[in-house]
Amino acid sequence: MADDSLKSEVKLRGIPVSRGVCLGKVLIIGKNALEVEPGAIAKDAAPHELDRLEGALMATRQQLTEIHSRVSEAMGAAHAGIFDAHILVLDDPTLIEQVTEMIEHKRVSADYAFSTVANRFVKSLESVQDEYLRERVADIKDVSNRVLTNLRGGDFYDDLSHLPEPCIIIGHDLTPSTTAMLDKSKVLGFATDVGSKTSHSAILARSMRIPAVVGLQTASREFKTGQTVLLDGYNGLLILNPTDQTLFEYGQLERRHQKVEDQLQEIRSLPAVTLDGTHVCISANVEEVADAAKVINAGAEGVGLFRTEYLFLNRESLPSEDEQFEAYREAARTLKPHSVIIRTLDIGGDKLPAYYSMKTDTAEMNPFLGWRAIRFCLAETTIFRTQLRAILRASVEGNIRIMYPMISGVEELDESNARLEIYKDELRVEGLPFDEEIQVGAMIEVPSAVMVADGLARRVKFFSLGTNDLIQYALAADRLNEKVAYLYDPAHPAILRLIKMTVDAGHRNGIWVGICGEMASDPVMVPLLLGLGVDELSATPPLVPQIKYLVRRLKMSEAKELAQFALSAESSAEILTRAEELAGCIAPELFGGKA
Repeated sequence: MADDSLKSEVKLRGIPVSRGVCLGKVLIIGKNALEVEPGAIAKDAAPHELDRLEGALMATRQQLTEIHSRVSEAMGAAHAGIFDAHILVLDDPTLIEQVTEMIEHKRVSADYAFSTVANRFVKSLESVQDEYLRERVADIKDVSNRVLTNLRGGDFYDDLSHLPEPCIIIGHDLTPSTTAMLDKSKVLGFATDVGSKTSHSAILARSMRIPAVVGLQTASREFKTGQTVLLDGYNGLLILNPTDQTLFEYGQLERRHQKVEDQLQEIRSLPAVTLDGTHVCISANVEEVADAAKVINAGAEGVGLFRTEYLFLNRESLPSEDEQFEAYREAARTLKPHSVIIRTLDIGGDKLPAYYSMKTDTAEMNPFLGWRAIRFCLAETTIFRTQLRAILRASVEGNIRIMYPMISGVEELDESNARLEIYKDELRVEGLPFDEEIQVGAMIEVPSAVMVADGLARRVKFFSLGTNDLIQYALAADRLNEKVAYLYDPAHPAILRLIKMTVDAGHRNGIWVGICGEMASDPVMVPLLLGLGVDELSATPPLVPQIKYLVRRLKMSEAKELAQFALSAESSAEILTRAEELAGCIAPELFGGKA
């Protein structure tokens, strides 16, 4: 390889998704092609090949289970849930039957049979229009590579769990299982050709606090393993052969960053109050009871979104009422006197527990528009009853609130509240105490809910905007589909007007309105959201100090002026530019400064 130090500085610009700067050697991944040549086997060799296949499937299942546990422990159950789909691929009877048939009747190796059948599934799914099924393509490819690797002894798959030295990972994309195996002590940062701020790799990077840039388009082809690069997660740059001047500038940037970290530590316990005296409630989103400590350490004022799905996934049976009661009560006790908003079960056709999905015909062409969240709970009355009774019993602690997901109209809300009243009556008869004044709220994630927000507001005590789904449903853009991810735009004028309509409806009816989606975790968007009238922001715990820091340097008058401009604008680009200018003006140190 030529001496890179003699070459000029080269910059590629992408999308910054996780802040930070790192300098190191490149490691290109994703170029280990797992191609399988056709090869006949002896007539009596089929049993041996079937044994090899079973061994590889067992090894893959064990690896995925370990990855699931590792991700759940490090980042929470929600991120680990994607591996449920991977494990289901291994249990797909059609796939296994076709592979077995090829081995037995066409007398080919297990490697060739599995590769052939998996590729057949991939091509079939790639031809359909449904976005969810196209996501399954990535699952099958990822699992297929892992099975083939295990069939070959494990020598061909990118293993990032035992890197020999620190490096910066560059690839076309990072598969779920690859990202889960990153060694945080050796991976300085990573960059990909594709992706968006809400892609799995981006979310992972922020959770791990690793600098990352996505959407670089050609980085994995233009760069080589061993080259020296500087990765700038503030401004979305990947710099080959950085000059001494560049290194000096980024050295200053890192020193400023450390200073900011010290400042964030100092304000964790202080209230989030703007310069002109407006208090903003900043809460945290959590996946499980164990995350309660993170909420306290981050300086959040309670939990704005307690996801309950982790209690239901990766187990062989439904959680009992007592098991759920203990979990909810522990969270409430840990976080007193702050409130804990518990979202009722938000699973469905795209993410059902394995023990449940195998018992029912749950296949849907588009589960994101189908049987999920409150729709699932209202249909599965036993599951809903058990969870609501458990939440009610835990509410005796006095700081628990209930929130229903994916409400699309007053009928669903009325039925949910009616069920809740029935279960309250049951507990009264049984002599089991609960909070008689427990507050109930609704998530606003569906455009139809915005249109009937006045009616919904008269039936609840608060709204919480789930902006991830609201943006997807309003713009018809799947944020995980790289072909249309650019359309997923939180600053889109339509999205901001939907938020404003929700806030106004809530305030007209005397209830508060919060946001628990990704927008609440983006410091650039915070002034705009507050200017639109949002009362509460619920962010991921690591970002709570940054949000608080920005709020304490903001004037509400500035936020309202920005919102007024945004509501009259026609272009998301001009809105985002103004939002970045304001955020960068009041807290430039959060955004990396000039470099």
